[in-house]
Amino acid sequence: MPSKTVVIGFLGTQLDSGRGAGRWEKWRPTVSLAQHEDMQVHRLELLYTRQHQALADQVKQDIETASPETEVRLVPLQMADPWDFGEVYGVLYDWVKQYPFQPERERYWTHITTGTHVAQICMFLLTEARHIPGVLLQTSPPRKQRTGNPGSYALIDLDLSRYDGLAQRFEAAQRDALDFLKSGIATRNPAFNALIEEIERVALRSKAPILLTGPTGAGKSHLARRMFELKKSRHQVAGEFVEVNCATLQGDGAASTLFGHKKGSFTGAATDRAGLLRMAHGGVLFLDEIGELGLDEQAMLLKAVEEKRFYPVGSDREVQSDFQLIAGTHRDLRADVRAGRFREDLFARINLWSYHLPGLAQRPQDIEPNIDHLLVRSAAELGRAVRFNAEAKALYLRFAQSHEAHWRGNFRDLAASVTRLCTLAEGGRIGTPLVEAELQRLRWLWQDDAPAGGATAAVDLGTLLPTEQLDTMDLFDRLQLESVVAVCRSSRNLSEAGRTLFDRSRSQRSVVNDADRLRKYLQKFGLRWDDLAQ
Repeated sequence: MPSKTVVIGFLGTQLDSGRGAGRWEKWRPTVSLAQHEDMQVHRLELLYTRQHQALADQVKQDIETASPETEVRLVPLQMADPWDFGEVYGVLYDWVKQYPFQPERERYWTHITTGTHVAQICMFLLTEARHIPGVLLQTSPPRKQRTGNPGSYALIDLDLSRYDGLAQRFEAAQRDALDFLKSGIATRNPAFNALIEEIERVALRSKAPILLTGPTGAGKSHLARRMFELKKSRHQVAGEFVEVNCATLQGDGAASTLFGHKKGSFTGAATDRAGLLRMAHGGVLFLDEIGELGLDEQAMLLKAVEEKRFYPVGSDREVQSDFQLIAGTHRDLRADVRAGRFREDLFARINLWSYHLPGLAQRPQDIEPNIDHLLVRSAAELGRAVRFNAEAKALYLRFAQSHEAHWRGNFRDLAASVTRLCTLAEGGRIGTPLVEAELQRLRWLWQDDAPAGGATAAVDLGTLLPTEQLDTMDLFDRLQLESVVAVCRSSRNLSEAGRTLFDRSRSQRSVVNDADRLRKYLQKFGLRWDDLAQ
């Protein structure tokens, strides 16, 4: 529990003013903070502008007289116009972002009685958005003025339900959070954007385990780290981000790496080892490819997640570690549970928040903004700007968004492709001949893939159809529908998917409407095009 109370507030240029002995006979809200017998303020961060330096010095001296144990830190701010909302919020935001908050040791109260109305609103917004990790403090004068009477005070916790009407998330802060999770990439895929919006809410509101599924290279590890950094920026975690790929953990060393061990517990254990779970205390532990863990390690992990304590290898004494778990896998853990390869109780525990990250082929709208992002990143790495000419970019995008492009390695494939183009570009321009050579390389890379419309990703009909409907379907119909859905997910629209699926029969028809034929086929199973977004 926090042991110290820190108040952050503005100097009241009118309410806190006063000279001579008579100033002690009036109620001054900032000075009153140090006069309450039932409230101990250990530190006051007093914000003010340089033109009020003399008053700030006087208030600091008076607080130290009334409460010698209260440390007063004067914080001068540069603001040309204290009534300009944009300027005030910007100055306060910059100060707050560099402030060394320590929520595990200190509690923070934001004093909103003093300062201009603009300053009070900005302080409210910063606290509501958790940039200041604390509660609001409101002070009031006594009903009848008496020397030394500090009046009253109230704490307002915006997390409590009775303040739901006030606690509306500051929209700009939320947009910043979404943009942060997407690494600043202006993604256009509606399903992916909706997915990120929900992940943003969960990341900031929940400490429960999160499961990220999807093919290799879809960005699970990157997203997990961005979630941690978002939580850290809001002072919700104090520890570190600890990442391990469970596929690299083999044999007896797996438990030791995760849970630590005692010296002499097995051959080669020459010293004590803390283990990754203890390193993640107060932070986030990302276990990539969690499906590769052995059953013994799964059992130990379940106890650690549920009880926040576990036994290191060879120890008869439990240790503690309070961390949030984010797990990643490209496997279908439901199938692993049915096959006995993954513990059902652990799966139930980590499946509270489960999100499937679609592969690049399922997000053709997002290929262009990702290319633009990679060009900027490449410029920073190579020390020179590189751009496509118009014809070359159009050629590359036509291929990248077509069913020819399998993107087996997803964003790793795309990053490697753009890196090759940027490295070979002469004069910082990527021309058509260079793109044609790169497309030939990509076709060679994917030539052994399954040819059906680039449909390499497995389709789980259980996410599209109810169980009772699946149970009545013949294997023939299931396999056919899985293939059709895979082609749809690798196509930009219904028409392109129809052209791929009816590539032979369409040439024998006098009236060609591939989109309508495909729409009617999907309707037989109660499906629409919009339902197929992965």
